[in-house]
Amino acid sequence: MIFRIIRRSNYEKSNSILSIDFVPSEKTSVLTKKLLNSSDYKERQSLGEKLLNALSCDAKISPVALKISDTHQWHKKRNGRTVFKQYGYYRPKSKYIYIQNLTAVRGQTLAPKTFLNTIIHEWLHHYDTEKLKLRSIHTKGFYMRLSSLKNNLL
Repeated sequence: MIFRIIRRSNYEKSNSILSIDFVPSEKTSVLTKKLLNSSDYKERQSLGEKLLNALSCDAKISPVALKISDTHQWHKKRNGRTVFKQYGYYRPKSKYIYIQNLTAVRGQTLAPKTFLNTIIHEWLHHYDTEKLKLRSIHTKGFYMRLSSLKNNLL
């Protein structure tokens, strides 16, 4: 019963916070634009690390590590069709973000906007965990904060 109450309060708290509580710096915005023009995974690794560090600095939270792999996205197929793709993930205990740079089926380099959306999405899980002290889950509030962050970056 206590676990259910904690889960509900986490969910309600996440839903009640609709925006981020900082303004990204000019440096962060410049890095975002540079990342939108990159496709090479080594360049994305370097720019991505700088962007994550800048975001964490702007938000006044601890930095998070980044690993970009030039491999296909993890995915599941059913009856020959792709039914699930994982773009990336965040590990809160190790403060680690992992992103695969190639599409699940064709193995093409992720489109810059998709890559940027993935890195920002995963960083927001870090923000929720570090700054908001939430067990970061996909709620309406999470997606509102994500939208707020994207609007401030671009």
